[in-house]
Amino acid sequence: MPSPGGLAAVAAHLAQRRPAILQAWRDAVTSDPTLTTGSSLPIAQLHDHLPALLADFERKLASLEPAESAESREVLSDVLDGDAAAHGLHRWQQGFDVAEVTRELAKFNECVVVELDTFVEAHPDLDRTVMPLVRRAWAQHHGAAVSASTMQYFQLQQLEAKSHIRDLEAALESLRQMEQQHAELWQQAAHDLRGNVGVVAHVAAGLTSSKASTQARDVFLRLLERNVNALRHLLNDVTGLARLQGGQERRVLEQIDVAALLHDVCEGLQHAAQDRYLSLSFDGPRPLSVEGDSVKIRRMTQNLVLNAIRYTSKGGVTVTWGQGGGTDPDRWFIEVRDTGPGFHAGPGSPLAGALEEASDQSSQISADALQGVVSHADGHLAEAGAHKPVDLRPIQPGPGEGIGLSIVKRLCELLDATLSVQSTAGEGTRFRIHLPRRYTGP
Repeated sequence: MPSPGGLAAVAAHLAQRRPAILQAWRDAVTSDPTLTTGSSLPIAQLHDHLPALLADFERKLASLEPAESAESREVLSDVLDGDAAAHGLHRWQQGFDVAEVTRELAKFNECVVVELDTFVEAHPDLDRTVMPLVRRAWAQHHGAAVSASTMQYFQLQQLEAKSHIRDLEAALESLRQMEQQHAELWQQAAHDLRGNVGVVAHVAAGLTSSKASTQARDVFLRLLERNVNALRHLLNDVTGLARLQGGQERRVLEQIDVAALLHDVCEGLQHAAQDRYLSLSFDGPRPLSVEGDSVKIRRMTQNLVLNAIRYTSKGGVTVTWGQGGGTDPDRWFIEVRDTGPGFHAGPGSPLAGALEEASDQSSQISADALQGVVSHADGHLAEAGAHKPVDLRPIQPGPGEGIGLSIVKRLCELLDATLSVQSTAGEGTRFRIHLPRRYTGP
């Protein structure tokens, strides 16, 4: 067994060099042309739980001491799993794909290994039994982090798929209800025919030329139009999502005035808000020149605004945009806020719930980073979404909510953008998308 001082010295060195390790890792990520998503993030968001993973490893070295109990090692393992899972959650929210997640963690591994080599060179008299143990511990630590992070990522993909299934089941139920109401209308027509003695002689002609009342026919036509339109939009969304998931969409970048674009989008959606007696207001700096894909920015905004209108019964929807500013000067944002029931009313949306938890954790990480504190996801962060107030009023989600949100999420991934959500029961929901002001690649 190596001397306790040797393990403690390595842990202290890593703690002291943590900012340098993170900077080396950030340089490696931003210079890798295959990791375009990471290069668009500010430092705090890119680092997210990596400082915690390093701190976990420093504690792991201490746990290798004989004096450490099995209970403390088990607690440390749970902490690592929480931090690594939170890392996967944030990378999913930020638009990374699985290949990017594993590649950036591989570069993180390289940077730590280089730092360990540097430590060995600077300490030639170090007990020879120390570093093999440290390297083996790091291999186990990094492997566990990769496993937990990617597992969280796949679980989120499964959660998203469940949202799609729920939407398709709702569409099938809508068809079933339409068929049932159609049958009821024809029963009413048949009853009218039986009650009208003068029509009996013309039963055959009546059956072929529809004797439904004008009121019944109007009800059926409105029902048919509403359901056909809903199904048409759902099928369009399913097709669009399939193209995005199949990698058939490409971003087409150009210099655009997004203020003019968003103003045009909101003007075009005013009638949808007015039909539900809602207000739709919009504001932001004009002009706002950025590099981006105007078609996809338009699609994202339309999806979020129409979804907000659908679930808001009173009040209205507000769209704002602007520059990131502060610690995020290289990005700009779109924000869509509604006065609806919030995602915690009724069944809600599992996809939106996962995005909201990631948003809560990101806010905590940023706040702690400003105070020089490393955030761990072993307690309140991991349970951030578990203690939200729940509004028990029944809310029936319409078909396409999960698919529409998935489309926005996929478009964000395509544009290296981050989607965040904040929702309060009975007060409303806020979606915010942060996009790069310029791109380093196509």
